[in-house]
Amino acid sequence: MKKKRSVFYPVKIFGKRGKIIPSLFVLVVVLVGVYFLLPGVVQPVLNYAIGERLVPIYYVDTADKKVAFSFDACWGSSYTPTLLEILKENNLKTTFFLTGFWVEKYPEMVKTIAQAGHEIGNHTYSHPHLNSLNEEEIKIELERVGDMIFQLTELQPHLFRPPYGEYSDRVISTAERCGYQTIQWSIDSLDWKELGVDTMIKRVTDNLHPGAIVLFHNNGTYTAEALPEIIDFVKGEGYEILPISQLLYQDNYYIDSSSGAQKQKPPRQ
Repeated sequence: MKKKRSVFYPVKIFGKRGKIIPSLFVLVVVLVGVYFLLPGVVQPVLNYAIGERLVPIYYVDTADKKVAFSFDACWGSSYTPTLLEILKENNLKTTFFLTGFWVEKYPEMVKTIAQAGHEIGNHTYSHPHLNSLNEEEIKIELERVGDMIFQLTELQPHLFRPPYGEYSDRVISTAERCGYQTIQWSIDSLDWKELGVDTMIKRVTDNLHPGAIVLFHNNGTYTAEALPEIIDFVKGEGYEILPISQLLYQDNYYIDSSSGAQKQKPPRQ
């Protein structure tokens, strides 16, 4: 008996008689529409679906002379009042990424930061290595500290910085589903290494560029001492210093997976 040859009919991948095609068409149209309306939420999901690596925002691709300063709060608070006073004297607003255990220990300082008009971001509850956690554990880390910040300040954070700068597709996509944009940095002051005031100033000023996100810590030994000179230099170069959310593009953007740059999409013709 002659063996019957198998024949591949492409239509069958869509179901019997291709009846699922209209449903798929509608789904694609909806996703594309939502993508253009909410790119920051949908883009990571679409990238994940097509196998493109997800990355945080390291900096903003802009020709405008503007940068964002950010402070991670993981330990101590003794230098924070001085930092806040320096920022106030220079009429600057910045972004503070807070860990949950820091919020628990310094609730009044959290309120002070918010009342001074600074932006507050999420730095997880316990500062874990997120790549070792599953999706539900990551979600708990984010939602727990997010709720704490809201209860103290009535402000809901929307920016998230992963501890140790450690991330994965799972971390970024989970953060997006929780309503967060994942933020890294393009200039690291290395203030936590206690390398000295001059070294810290040089690291920041030598690497200054438009759209930069600068990483400091609220309780670095030399941060408060170095900050005035850094601010003077940045302003002297004609830069505006902003909170991160005011630096970011809010719509019609994408994140370059090779550089972590947030870029605007070209206008549609």
